[in-house]
Amino acid sequence: MSAESTPEPGIPGDTGKTGPRHRGKGRRRKTRSKGRKGLMITAWTAAGIVVLGGTGAGYLYFKLNGNIKSVDIDSALGTARPTKVDNGSENILVLGSDTRSGSNKKLGGGTDDGSARSDTAMIIHVYKGHKKASVVSIPRDTIIDRPECTETDGTEHDAATGVMFNSAYTTGGAACAVKTVESITGIRMDHYLEVDFSGFEKLIDDLGGVKVTTTKDINDSDSHLNLKAGTHTLTGEQALGLVRTRHGVGDGSDLGRIQLQQAFIKALVNQVKDVGVLTNPKKLYDIANTATKAVTTDSDLGSVNKLVSFAGGLKGISSSNMHMVTMPVQYDPANPNRVLVEEAKAKQVWTALKNDRTIPKSATAGTATGQAKGVVTSS
Repeated sequence: MSAESTPEPGIPGDTGKTGPRHRGKGRRRKTRSKGRKGLMITAWTAAGIVVLGGTGAGYLYFKLNGNIKSVDIDSALGTARPTKVDNGSENILVLGSDTRSGSNKKLGGGTDDGSARSDTAMIIHVYKGHKKASVVSIPRDTIIDRPECTETDGTEHDAATGVMFNSAYTTGGAACAVKTVESITGIRMDHYLEVDFSGFEKLIDDLGGVKVTTTKDINDSDSHLNLKAGTHTLTGEQALGLVRTRHGVGDGSDLGRIQLQQAFIKALVNQVKDVGVLTNPKKLYDIANTATKAVTTDSDLGSVNKLVSFAGGLKGISSSNMHMVTMPVQYDPANPNRVLVEEAKAKQVWTALKNDRTIPKSATAGTATGQAKGVVTSS
């Protein structure tokens, strides 16, 4: 069935509008017209899709399934991976890229140079029982040794030493990014999620915005964000600007931007839980449609049913039960715009996650941080 000929389904509570749906073509992440912003939006919104099951929505399920893009990470990486830990926990790599091609060119600032880099990378560790999680952000400017890797289309890439972390995605797409994270951490990634720039913006708008309080003015011409200190309900465009801001607040570092991202995620989780989509079928469908179009998953999550099951296991995690840290790093003495992994402290982080334990405070004590902590808070 041609994707271009698939009509929009009628929506419960709406007038039954119809229209074409277009799906992108191509397999290479660095050439597709898709930007990624990896935030845990879909995990908390997709759970609501189950309500559609009682509305004669078999066709809606088909439509939503067709929206989801997936990549076969397991086939690309083969068996040379960390052993899967069977202790009831899960590890998810949430990734975003800074491509400016296609519909993302006008979003979030920057220029279209024809490539894509992992602009945001977070490891979400969901503890046994799925009541709490740890989130470990990996700075994009970290200097690492990248392992040899194979893309999902079979293209092979040699290993490289002394390169920036975000170059792994540029080089070999999702599979190379996952293999690089597994090489750094020694932890197997059970799942993989990406979210598209334009999809992220629309999803925030579908949710009705996200309420935050800023304790300082933020003015960043690069990310097109201008906020006075105070309480704001951010539009999708403003939210995208916030998670991309680095020059408008603090020391202008990527570490400061990570602090803003982590604060925004907590506000977003609170917003998703309070939005009340389960009582509004039309709004539920709009959010589900946007979320499934925006997300790219590993093949194990590449259907609505699997995504709903996965999300259902996360919906009990509140923002107060999310422990957020940045991978322990120090600034590179040879280049203050780069950071180096503080191996001994990082090992404490990875050991804790492998054993499904809380990350100890000693793991991040004395490591490099940005200067944007507390600038954004949940309202």
